[in-house]
Amino acid sequence: MKTHKLCTLLLMVLLTSVCTSVQAQMTDQVLLTDYQIDPEKKGDLSVELDNVLFFKNNEFDGDFLKGYSLPGLWIQPKLVYNPLSYMKLEVGAHALIYRGAYKYPNYGYNDIPLWKGNQYQKGARILPFVRAQATLGKFNLVLGNIYGGANHALIEPLYNPELNLTADPEAGVQLLYDAKRFHLDLWVNWESFIFKKDNHQEAFTMGLSTKTLLNDPAAKWHLYMPLQVVGQHRGGEDLVDNNRPVSTFINGAIGLGATRNYNMKWFKALHFEADVLGYYQQSGNLWPLSKGIAGYARTTVELREDFLINAGYFMGHNFISLFGSPYFGSISMTNDNLTFDKPQTVSLTAEYYRIFAKHYGLGAKVEVYQTFSGDYKYSNGLVEKGRSSTNFTIGVYLRVNPSFLIKKF
Repeated sequence: MKTHKLCTLLLMVLLTSVCTSVQAQMTDQVLLTDYQIDPEKKGDLSVELDNVLFFKNNEFDGDFLKGYSLPGLWIQPKLVYNPLSYMKLEVGAHALIYRGAYKYPNYGYNDIPLWKGNQYQKGARILPFVRAQATLGKFNLVLGNIYGGANHALIEPLYNPELNLTADPEAGVQLLYDAKRFHLDLWVNWESFIFKKDNHQEAFTMGLSTKTLLNDPAAKWHLYMPLQVVGQHRGGEDLVDNNRPVSTFINGAIGLGATRNYNMKWFKALHFEADVLGYYQQSGNLWPLSKGIAGYARTTVELREDFLINAGYFMGHNFISLFGSPYFGSISMTNDNLTFDKPQTVSLTAEYYRIFAKHYGLGAKVEVYQTFSGDYKYSNGLVEKGRSSTNFTIGVYLRVNPSFLIKKF
């Protein structure tokens, strides 16, 4: 298929198919963190113990990715102080623990070993957690550990929801803006800092996520437009060489979504969304493909407020996702010399989540992916006929976040 024909087909998908970027990962509602500062808590000094316990089994087959299981938890004990009605400070630690693990490498994403050394921690993966936040009218400015992961509301081809369980907390600077019909999330996540004699590269991720509401969300038909951009830069003036060149990668997505509200007891709503995605390797040679495009469409049937069935379709041409699921891309995670020509993925998901109270919730999810890889293309020029494979995941997790007031000043 010619590139211009693919672009035309993607635009047709955008216009004729359509799930909301916030609701595309509905189970992630359990993992969202409310960032609004409560002015009634002025002077409060509290201890919080945020905790997510999870078990996820990935039964994968084929050349996109091999299967694995994730039995474990993360926990964040911290002191929280509200010195003013519009300011909050949090100081503590973040620990990731896998059942049966003894050593933890110091990285969170699949290709970071290329630039972040071979350091290990024993017993658990432990990091400091520090966040300072100020509310300035409709803006929230966050320094230190930002509100990342599910809070960015990125679609699955741009951000794998599994990273909510396994990735390090994001840290850097963040600007949040909330108006009646517009939400903005702008952030920098500084992943790798370097000193003069370090042997790994500096790396940071920049992101933008917006949602524009075209009418009242409670209307019979609600329309909205999401815009999302994620870019990562790897550099360091003293460390650049032929094996580790300065590299910049960019993912983007723009879409159109609609919600049909029914508000019946066992049939709440239908959600539709379609997105056009892009990928660009602005510099460097880490990935074998320099630019690509993709289309992603998803429909969610909201049978109840806490039970959903999702169906999705992805097709791409030379598209690579920085942090998305490997099933939404053109490269193999099991063979560095293999890419896929015009891969397609059909997904079907059943999700249940229940919010017991603020930051207390239970989530369960079953996902089935049917992948059609297209032709196999090897770096030596060999081309083979592609194969299809069926893959599924089963996951359950529980979040608890007890808070104890020590003193009110």
